[in-house]
Amino acid sequence: MAEIVIFLTIKKIGIALATRVVDQANTQFAKYRTQLLELQGNMGHVASELRIMHDVLCQMGIQNRNNQVYEGWLEEARKVAHVMEDVVDEYLCLVGREHDIGCCFYLKKGCKKPRSMLYLNRIAFKVKEIEKDLSHLSETKNCFVPVTINGDTSNLNYIVKRSKDLANFSRSLDEDIVGVDKNRERLEQWLAGDDLKCSVIALLGMGGLGKTALARNVYKKERERFQCHAWVSISQTYSREDVLRNRSKELSKDNKANILSNTTGMDITCLEETLNKFLEQHKYLIILDDIWTPEAFDEMSRVLIHNDKGSILIITTRECDVAALASRGHILTLEALPEDKGWDLVCKKAFPRDTNHECPVELKSWFEQIVRKCKGLPLVIVLVGSLLRVREKTVEEWRIINGQLNWELNNNSRLDQIRNVLHLSFIYLPTHLKSCFLYCSLFSEDHLPKRKELVRLWIAEGFIEGRGESTLEEVAEGYLKELIDRNILQLVERNSFGRMKEFRMHDILRKLAVDLCKKNHFGVTYEDNCGGSLEMDGHRLVMHKLNKGVQQSFSSIHQLRTFIALDSSMLSPTLLPLLCKESRYMTVLELSGLPIEKIPDATGDLFNLRHLGLRNTKVKMLPKSVEKLSNLLILDLSRSDIHELPSGIVKLKKLRHLLAEKTIDPYWRGLQCCRGVRVPNGLGNLINLQTLQALELQDESLRHLGALRQLRSLRLWNVKGICSGRISESLFQMQSLSDLSVSASDENEVLLLNVLLPNLQKLCLRGRLAEGALEESPLFQASGGQDLHELVLSWSQLIEEPLPSLSCLSNLTFLDFTKAYNGEQLAFFTGWFPKLKILYLIDLPNLNQLQIQQGAMASLEKLYLINLSSLMEVSPGIEFLVPLQRLVFYEISNEFLMLLRQFSAIEGTQWQHTLRC
Repeated sequence: MAEIVIFLTIKKIGIALATRVVDQANTQFAKYRTQLLELQGNMGHVASELRIMHDVLCQMGIQNRNNQVYEGWLEEARKVAHVMEDVVDEYLCLVGREHDIGCCFYLKKGCKKPRSMLYLNRIAFKVKEIEKDLSHLSETKNCFVPVTINGDTSNLNYIVKRSKDLANFSRSLDEDIVGVDKNRERLEQWLAGDDLKCSVIALLGMGGLGKTALARNVYKKERERFQCHAWVSISQTYSREDVLRNRSKELSKDNKANILSNTTGMDITCLEETLNKFLEQHKYLIILDDIWTPEAFDEMSRVLIHNDKGSILIITTRECDVAALASRGHILTLEALPEDKGWDLVCKKAFPRDTNHECPVELKSWFEQIVRKCKGLPLVIVLVGSLLRVREKTVEEWRIINGQLNWELNNNSRLDQIRNVLHLSFIYLPTHLKSCFLYCSLFSEDHLPKRKELVRLWIAEGFIEGRGESTLEEVAEGYLKELIDRNILQLVERNSFGRMKEFRMHDILRKLAVDLCKKNHFGVTYEDNCGGSLEMDGHRLVMHKLNKGVQQSFSSIHQLRTFIALDSSMLSPTLLPLLCKESRYMTVLELSGLPIEKIPDATGDLFNLRHLGLRNTKVKMLPKSVEKLSNLLILDLSRSDIHELPSGIVKLKKLRHLLAEKTIDPYWRGLQCCRGVRVPNGLGNLINLQTLQALELQDESLRHLGALRQLRSLRLWNVKGICSGRISESLFQMQSLSDLSVSASDENEVLLLNVLLPNLQKLCLRGRLAEGALEESPLFQASGGQDLHELVLSWSQLIEEPLPSLSCLSNLTFLDFTKAYNGEQLAFFTGWFPKLKILYLIDLPNLNQLQIQQGAMASLEKLYLINLSSLMEVSPGIEFLVPLQRLVFYEISNEFLMLLRQFSAIEGTQWQHTLRC
């Protein structure tokens, strides 16, 4: 939508008019203060005009998306916003340079003027032209683009109509639902319960999963068990009075003599009182379909009386915060249909006249592919099945349908309801979430972005605004959680202590969103099956596949802000230099996984670059020119061949995340399993660093380590034991540190960190620990380590059993001992480590007894026992680990394998093993 482009441009102007930039410009152009003030004033005027335009567009919505006049006006508005963004970037580039640009520019009269001043005049001229364009657009809108219809906002009417259409269609599907037997049974059990208190039941899930259809199916069967009943559709935009009158009308249907039979002339207050009196005397069943906000729920449920008669209120919603208002344990989360149930449903719709609804044998292969593309979404399956029903039943026809199904989803009027699902979710998103949502759709279906990846990219793109004292990363995580709670993103995996880790977007939703990206010039994707064609009309380009001819597809790349390569195949040797030369405003350059060995010196000319990703490439060094990337926020060199950073890296004072760890041992069992990078003199200048992974510690860098007070994640390699005291002093300055890893330079160096880190969640110590460290260091004490969730001790050479000292860490969810203990026995006693989910015991050569008491590690899900060469019996107590999902015995002897097979306590448990070589 155009409001996204305008919103981001407004934010960009805000950066240009921020105090720091204004002060810098005033210093640089002190002799031309009058012209500078005029330019800044004009930029402020443009921002105000764009802000008004943004607010108008938010009201206009998508109801005119097929109106050619509206679309033409919208296109012009986008163009002006994009031009303004280019101009602001030019201005920021000019102001950001410390010295004048180039030599003097000679005029006809022989005098000379600084070239930077001529650039400033050119920018000022462009801003004035943009002001004129905006004024013209405003006049055009008033003359030709309607905003209201019949005195009411057309967007509201449009949303109400689309919501009602979708609700009516969804209710009509209640006889077609399949694969919901368990959900239906559970819902019916709740309705038949003997609890006399009023229960609130929530059906939760993304649009199209069949919430309304399931609710309608159960409602029709169970409503006669109640004295009165009503079905009311709410939708995003509703009139409270209309909803109350509809509810009264529904409740009085079967009893014309009750007090609700004549409410036509009542005002809303009287109507509420009358409803209260009626419901107080009756056992009721009320469905509130399609609730979007907690406020709407509160408003609609205010007249419901908890009359201890066993009344039931069912709500359907896409929003987790609405479902949370249900009675305890009464949330039913719907999921996509499994493939076999999807097959049954689509056959039912595609072959309605056949007794068994069977697909002809010759069509099965194409039919299977089509069904697979529906991704288990009942609404899509039903509509696609209806589409197939009217198509010719030939192999050729169905091959064509399969090939163009994505086009059908976006263009066929028969599939309007599918698009309706997306549009209603999309319209309701606030503008700041719309850009984040569209951005996620640019990733391929099989690419599961991780939390940190998305957060950093969103920050680099400028999508995230500060909120109070929260960091941008914390705000971005809030955005991510909100998209999940709205069932727009699906959470695939959490880490051991419950934090969001990996995500996906439902493929149907993604396909529709990609179409929105293209139509609104937000971004485009390139896939190998595109036949080499690429419509380069947008600020963002995500390459799913690379081929040799891709460079020839670029017609114009000067506006490109983002280039992300998801494919690991060879990049054209001329494409990267072309991007660095032509895409002057590049913000994100993500080249991770590409087999490139160097990046061009021209990379340093990308003044606007905020994210540079070279993870898992073969790049050996950064060019000296990177010191000019003064706006760089994220530099990702992980698993590249870079071992030393250029001296100018310390000039990048805005840098927030520096990732440069190289894994040597993928199993992380050796002491020197990774390496970091060496940072030249001046590390202390990088005061905004939040992530430093990983640093090869040297005397110079150690001196300045304490200056990095914003660090949240720190990994140190090549640490000498003698430096432990100074490291502790530096760590004391990092009170926000949540992730710490310290690795000794060799197995004889002794680590002793005596420092309290109140926010520490993850701790990894690789190297010999000082005697008594577990008892004395605040890191391991109940008061200091109360937030510690993950602990890795490796090569610690502990003699005393570590578990009694660590048992006070009751919040641990992940524990790894790798060559950490030289003793012969470990005992986990009742009540110890109640939240532990994952335990690794690796390379403990003397361990011959492992005891697990009942009630120890009550939450353990994964247990890895690797190379425990002295262990001669299967650990007693494994049978007590009831939640255990994975049990692994690696590098065991044949004799131990025989013991395992005879051990009855693990019969029926899924366990794996490998034999010792």
